[in-house]
Amino acid sequence: MRVTTTKSKNAESFYITHSYTKNNGTTTSRIYKKLGTLAELSKLLNTDRDGVMLWAREQARIETEKYKNERDCKTVLIPFHADRPLDYGKEVFHEGGYLFLQSIYYQLRLDRICRKIRDRNSFEYDINAILSDLVYTRILEPSSKRSSYKAAKKFLEAPSYELHDVYRALSVLADNCDLIQSEVYKNSNFILKRNDNILYYDCTNYYFEIGQECGDRKYGKGKEHRPNPIIQMGLFIDGDGIPLAFSLFPGNQNEQTSLKPLEQKVLQDFGHQKFIYCSDAGLASEGNRVFNHMGERAFIVTQSIKTLKKEEKEWALNQSGFRRVSDNKPVDIENLSDEDKNGLFYKEEPYTTAKLHQRLIVTYSPKYAAYQKSIREAQVERASRMVDSGKFKKERRNPNDPARFVGKMAVTSEGEKASIRYYLDEDKIEEEARYDGRYAVCTDLLDDPVGDILKVSEGRWQIEECFRIMKADFTARPVFASLEEHIKAHFLTCFLALLIYRILESKLEGKYTCEEILSKLKDINFVDIQEQGFMPLYARDKLTDTLHEICGFRTDYEFIPKSKMKKIQKESKGR
Repeated sequence: MRVTTTKSKNAESFYITHSYTKNNGTTTSRIYKKLGTLAELSKLLNTDRDGVMLWAREQARIETEKYKNERDCKTVLIPFHADRPLDYGKEVFHEGGYLFLQSIYYQLRLDRICRKIRDRNSFEYDINAILSDLVYTRILEPSSKRSSYKAAKKFLEAPSYELHDVYRALSVLADNCDLIQSEVYKNSNFILKRNDNILYYDCTNYYFEIGQECGDRKYGKGKEHRPNPIIQMGLFIDGDGIPLAFSLFPGNQNEQTSLKPLEQKVLQDFGHQKFIYCSDAGLASEGNRVFNHMGERAFIVTQSIKTLKKEEKEWALNQSGFRRVSDNKPVDIENLSDEDKNGLFYKEEPYTTAKLHQRLIVTYSPKYAAYQKSIREAQVERASRMVDSGKFKKERRNPNDPARFVGKMAVTSEGEKASIRYYLDEDKIEEEARYDGRYAVCTDLLDDPVGDILKVSEGRWQIEECFRIMKADFTARPVFASLEEHIKAHFLTCFLALLIYRILESKLEGKYTCEEILSKLKDINFVDIQEQGFMPLYARDKLTDTLHEICGFRTDYEFIPKSKMKKIQKESKGR
């Protein structure tokens, strides 16, 4: 603290001024306290100007000691002035939820991976800062690359790069996509124990807001049934739902052929040789099963009962031969007790194809059968109304369309041509009812307990959840990137965002929903108080306490001095 004076036409005023360092490292000062004018103080102290100056310097010393004591006892007093306008263009609001994502990012050693990429290339921008900001904004405020750059400016640590650097970095990230995936997989083992003895695989697609095909963006069967070109993604996750690897392939390509290239990358680049491959029936072709029957690998895949040969299908639909999964005792599923109506039952037999000796397991769930029956009854009722009104879609677009129960007849019983008549197809309804509650699994694990095999198969819901998070919460589509390398980099950042989020979710031990976690991270914001420090603007609760515990730092103080916030930022980077 020091004494300063200002002179006007009519008076000289005395102030105590406080010097401090701003966020950008420059030094400035502010008026800490106004002491009064020379005339007022001379009259009050009964002295001349020299005496007033001596008194003012003593007051500055006292205020300095007081300020130091208050800071040492962690009490902060900051004066506000009701007649002082805000500085033009000054931002005081900052987002801080990214700090918890940053903790996982640096534990995955992505900064070191970026350093390795930088050493192999020649560029001046900070690729680690760009990648980390793209990942954080994909989780907290998903948008275009331009909007992500603007969103990152609100972080406690603003970008040190320019927007054009982001677009240049995308090409570099795309070129090193495989390296980044393999390295983060290896590094993730230092954070948590990966359940990579089981690998789930599935595919999804993402549409583009363009009117014609270009590159890998091809017309295909999209999940949203949009008339836009799509690109497809294949994704491996481990048994706990943590992403492992991904690949991209053209929208018009058969997804069955996408497995082998990505799995070979897992085998070679990741050095992971022993696991059980698990997928749905759509990715369980004989070729994919044979590929996962090699080496130390095995497979557990769902099997469509409708596509089985006649003999196996009749066996699967037969009501006899079932046992309880819980105790392996025989049970008559046509005469179940009240207790058994909530149970699960199975039967199995050897299933040999041209290239494999397998085990076919068929399960029956009374609860699932009742659910399917209730859904179908509602659809039959709608189909009946269609027949009565004559209004329904002529072409069925999905297998759950009620129109599948509507039959069409254009001849008489004698075979003569007649006007078209629509009717409710009772045979179709009865045939579909035979499959209620049935579920089939094929595996080459010939000796493992049925319960263990079914438990692995039931875990496939996790990969569907991963796709839902990327599409709904991270807004991974529609994709607005146009260059092939930019598209690849876009999905790389989506993959890394999903990986970081799922690791954080795992550390929270499943106690909170995705909506709760993301909402809380977005709420963790701060306001800059007079360049002295930051005040949290979020409500402390059990979730924030847990986030702080697992990340090793705390931001839930009434006031955080600038020096303390810098320390928190370093701690979030493991430094």
